[in-house]
Amino acid sequence: MPLTTPTSAPPRESATPEHSPFTVFAAVTLLTGVGAGLGGMLLALLLHWIQHVAFGYSIGHVISHESFLDGVSGASPERRVQALVICGLVAGLGWWTLYRFGRPLVSIKNALKSDDPRMPVVSTVVHAVLQIVTVALGSPLGREVAPREIGSVWAGWLSHRAGLSVEESRIMVACGAGAGLAAVYNVPLGGAVFVLEVLLGTFGWAALVPAVATSAIAAVVAWIGLGNEHQYTVAPLLLSAPLLVWSALCGPIFGVAAWGFTQLTARAREHAPKDWRLPVLALINFAIIGTLAIAFPQLLGNGKGPAGLSFNSELTIGLAGVLLVLKVAITAGSLRAGAEGGLLTPGLANGALLAIVLGGVWNLLWPGTSSGAFAIVGAAAFLAASMQMPLTAVVLILEFTRVSHDFLIPILFAVAGSVSTFKLLAKVWAARRVPGSGTTAGAEPAAAALARTTAGGN
Repeated sequence: MPLTTPTSAPPRESATPEHSPFTVFAAVTLLTGVGAGLGGMLLALLLHWIQHVAFGYSIGHVISHESFLDGVSGASPERRVQALVICGLVAGLGWWTLYRFGRPLVSIKNALKSDDPRMPVVSTVVHAVLQIVTVALGSPLGREVAPREIGSVWAGWLSHRAGLSVEESRIMVACGAGAGLAAVYNVPLGGAVFVLEVLLGTFGWAALVPAVATSAIAAVVAWIGLGNEHQYTVAPLLLSAPLLVWSALCGPIFGVAAWGFTQLTARAREHAPKDWRLPVLALINFAIIGTLAIAFPQLLGNGKGPAGLSFNSELTIGLAGVLLVLKVAITAGSLRAGAEGGLLTPGLANGALLAIVLGGVWNLLWPGTSSGAFAIVGAAAFLAASMQMPLTAVVLILEFTRVSHDFLIPILFAVAGSVSTFKLLAKVWAARRVPGSGTTAGAEPAAAALARTTAGGN
């Protein structure tokens, strides 16, 4: 019997079968962690190199036994002023050019709300590099937004190329931000908690697993160039009864201070120029900061120097009070002039400096606690309230300082008081009405202002 050819052959399996959705998502998770780690590492290395060139301290200490504060303090007064004038020129001309010719920026927060959670690659990279360069030259703003933006833009591009769903892409963009934070500060758990608490607002498994994985991968990758170092080296501190009582009593004070700080910085950002005034105001602002740095070199940079001095009990009450006032003023002034950057490390420094003052007064009434212990608790309380991220703030403080877990008790006392007081003040402020108009008095509620600052960066 002759063979007959069937009219329709059964389908054959493809020689290269499509990857499963799980495999694709896992691959994007891995590559997001690696890319964010490399991005954070390179930004940190760029920052250290520029600091060396600007202030002239030993290239052998770029990664870093000699701190930025040591380098700035060793530089001549003229060099400090020159570096800050250059900072003003870079900030003013750089951001004016970006706003004038670049594609509109998309913050991480707005990307997470979008049906296409991608960010413009070139504009975002330029924006991030400008932040790193200006912080390296002495800007008082934080450097943490830049690696978060690089991690997010990379994750968004990867997710689009891999064909992930919108919800999966949002998760990966948030994870990229957390991984960038984890890489630049070596805080893998803090980066993951930041994703879950601040960016996504969920601790569900679908978000938790990639958040933890990407942050851990990024931190390990960044060790290649930055080493497995923590941010602050803190001498052993003792837990005491006076500290516990002080933490409970002073928590609300940190909440009030954090609320005032966020109101001030939100208004400064709201009124920042993007036209020809930006280069002019930026140059004036940073020249003033350079002049102040002649007497107070601790003012330069994102606040790591004052925070480190506070944690190690190396500041007097008077110097801490002066630095606090000046630090708040130049932070708000830089934002008002149009410079960009984060408020994480500045907030940490503000809390530590305020704690030195409050703790010094407390020690007159009930002695027995080191000022460094007060500073660590105060830094956590201020950061938790000012950025509305209590869990993330506690984890970051523990990872930054490697302080004893016994300190969780006073930290949690202070954080509970600061965050609850901040929320109460924000609620009261939002309820204020202009008589007869039915509109909210003032610029905007603190909570709304915070959403722009914490969730997206800028």
